[in-house]
Amino acid sequence: MKPGSFWLHLTLLGFSLPAALGWMDPGTSRNPNVAVRESQAEESRSFEVTRREGLSSHGQPTSCGKKLCSRGSRCVLSRETGEPECQCLEACRPSYVPVCGSDGVLYENHCELHRAACLLGKKVIVVHSKDCFLKGDTCTMAGYARLKNVLLALQTHQQPLHEVENRQDPASQKLLLVESLFKDLDADGNGHLSSSELAQHMLKEQNLEGDFLGCTPGDLLRFDDYNSDSSLSLHEFYTAFQVVQLSLAPEDRVSVTTVTVGLSTVLTCAIRGDLRPPIVWKRNGLTLNFLDLEDINDFGEDDSLYITKVTTIHMGNYTCHALGHEQLFQTHVLQVNVPPVIRVYPETQAQEPGVAASLRCHAEGIPMPKITWLKNGMDVSAQMSKQLSLLANGSELHISSVRYEDTGAYTCIAKNEVGVDEDISSLFIEDSARKTLANILWREEGLSVGNMFYIFSDNGIIVIHPMDCEIQRHLKPTEKIFMSYEEICPQGEGSATQSCQWASAVNIRNRYIYVAQPALSRVLVVDVQAQKVLQSIGVDPLPAKLFYDKSHDQVWVLSWGDRHKSQPSLQVITEASAGQGQHLIRTTFAGVDDFFIPPTNLIINHIRFGFIFNKSDPAVHKVDLETLMPLKTISLQSHGCVPQAMAHTHLGGYFFIQCQQDTPTSTTPQLLIDSVTDSVLGLNSDVTGTPHVSPDGRFIVSTAANSPRFHVQEVTMRGEIQTLYDLKINPGISDLVFQHSFTEGNQYDIYATLETQPDLLFLELSTGKMGMLKNLKEPPTGPAWPWGGPRRILRDSGLFGQYLLTPAQESLFLINGRQNTLRCEVSGIKRGSTVVWVGEV
Repeated sequence: MKPGSFWLHLTLLGFSLPAALGWMDPGTSRNPNVAVRESQAEESRSFEVTRREGLSSHGQPTSCGKKLCSRGSRCVLSRETGEPECQCLEACRPSYVPVCGSDGVLYENHCELHRAACLLGKKVIVVHSKDCFLKGDTCTMAGYARLKNVLLALQTHQQPLHEVENRQDPASQKLLLVESLFKDLDADGNGHLSSSELAQHMLKEQNLEGDFLGCTPGDLLRFDDYNSDSSLSLHEFYTAFQVVQLSLAPEDRVSVTTVTVGLSTVLTCAIRGDLRPPIVWKRNGLTLNFLDLEDINDFGEDDSLYITKVTTIHMGNYTCHALGHEQLFQTHVLQVNVPPVIRVYPETQAQEPGVAASLRCHAEGIPMPKITWLKNGMDVSAQMSKQLSLLANGSELHISSVRYEDTGAYTCIAKNEVGVDEDISSLFIEDSARKTLANILWREEGLSVGNMFYIFSDNGIIVIHPMDCEIQRHLKPTEKIFMSYEEICPQGEGSATQSCQWASAVNIRNRYIYVAQPALSRVLVVDVQAQKVLQSIGVDPLPAKLFYDKSHDQVWVLSWGDRHKSQPSLQVITEASAGQGQHLIRTTFAGVDDFFIPPTNLIINHIRFGFIFNKSDPAVHKVDLETLMPLKTISLQSHGCVPQAMAHTHLGGYFFIQCQQDTPTSTTPQLLIDSVTDSVLGLNSDVTGTPHVSPDGRFIVSTAANSPRFHVQEVTMRGEIQTLYDLKINPGISDLVFQHSFTEGNQYDIYATLETQPDLLFLELSTGKMGMLKNLKEPPTGPAWPWGGPRRILRDSGLFGQYLLTPAQESLFLINGRQNTLRCEVSGIKRGSTVVWVGEV
């Protein structure tokens, strides 16, 4: 434990130092036994300083780091030989933790003892004897401490009460009393206390002489005259009474630190002062010093905060203050820069002359990257015309009528102050474009079966291309599973018709779709390239929810056991993208009601932890996705919150938790959890409803089916959550999706289905502009499956997609999000409430 850490730890746990008027003179800590313990800690510190200086690279070669010098010395290079050698320290860091030497000398700290031994060229060790401290005097350390406490108590009676009471904090009160006592003792007003002045004060209090165990004010000179000039200065008087004087320059009250993701950073507290107590660091009001965090694990010799391998979750505000002096604090704003990451679409396209072509480039980074385009290495900005234009802040290159000379490689370059990224989108202009080599290659890569909606309905699996607005493939319930020859949807006993029941489905890297069949206790694997069902995987009864963990290539399967969820279980299918040869792992988690795994995006491409929770436990349980083992439990008991849904943003590292509602019509506020400390921060203002986070983590939209409130929040580049607007939408929201804006770069729009109306809501996030898309039919009616999702689902078509899909009673509606219009209605599809998009991401 570091010097001062024990004091800091006790105080944080609620312990305090007793004293007259709330103080106890720390002189009591100078008894030999305590002094020895503190001196040992000081010895460890001084040795570490010496070792670090010996290993430092300030003008010294690495060879010096291999030479270990004794305490009190450090490694330097010889001017004559250039070889490393040990040299006595020129000075020690000022600190008063007295130790007794075997030479009979009282040293201020361990470093001074070892430095003296080095200079004298003889061995001086620490001795555990009172003689060094007391020198045979009758005044003991306990008596000396009592003397000082009584002197302050007496001064309190002489000081007008209002002068002390006006200083609310104990530190200020003590400072006022010590200054007043010094002024009273300094009879000649020269700023120094002589032995005669101290003796005169004792004469005034002769009736108390027997109460100090042989101590007099004159002993102040013996114990605290550090420069041995036979007088006490105000500074020495402050030290004697352990008066802490702290300062923070106005320009240092807020410090902004910017670091690039992946690097390390050091936050140093600018609070200075004599006898400064240990520094306490906080994030979001939570003390960091004793949390044993993986990435914040060293507070250094100067109480600095070290953050290793900074990520975007670390951005935000950190504060530091001296222990016991919370009123004086410094705020450190940590900003995290991220080099650009881009995606282009399409990578290759072939068009016939005269048609329009668009090349799109999506870039993310902090600060927001600036996009430029090159054609065959030449900047296209000089070629702008009515035919060639840049849209959405340069994120789309649009050619209204392509010509043969437009053939080429178009490079999108995204750049910000910390990096650059680029990718190429190729455009071929030829007659009969579908027969060109470019298109042949394009189709061989599998894109001919990409960009499709897969709808799992009562009458099988329907594949729809939104551009053509027609069914491309229909896998009927009677079709066979390739590897087992079982029917996709076997006819149940006593059923007049052969229909399918589906629950949840996930896209596996645009290669496969895993879809749950609850009634059959299995998961089907659909081959996207072949557009057929490849195999079935038997799982626990009634699989209700699937999630693809892209970071570990595994599918999580939550099964209920029965419709009452009385025997829930959680299983994991590994090597999901292999298509076959998967392994099914049964986890040890019991009573699982739901789980949450944060999604990946362009910036965050690996997720380490997930969370599970159940319907009766006011807590979320953190899980290692690699080992599938529980790590810790985050209790929500103090807020009476049983979690129902979670969302996450990597910007600032916030988790949003929707709590279960007491009644169907009630609403409960959301809770915030800091993912750096795994601690509950409290309520997310007065926000209620299910949280939804945009793909880039910037926007949080909270809605509920039973509430007209529509909350929109944004996370700033400093990791702070701020409210953009709070709308009222009647009726409530059933489901919503984010769509990347086609008119404004790095922005998102929202489409949402309504709970009791067929209309579709549109919201432009950047402006708050809202509209309704009408002429849609009523959503599916009749008894819903118990594992069903929202009353009316809504699905988007990926990062570059412009189409959305929502089901009606016996049809599907396709919406063109770019034009904000109804694209078409595809009839003859009953209860198509499980939908997966396969295509560009």
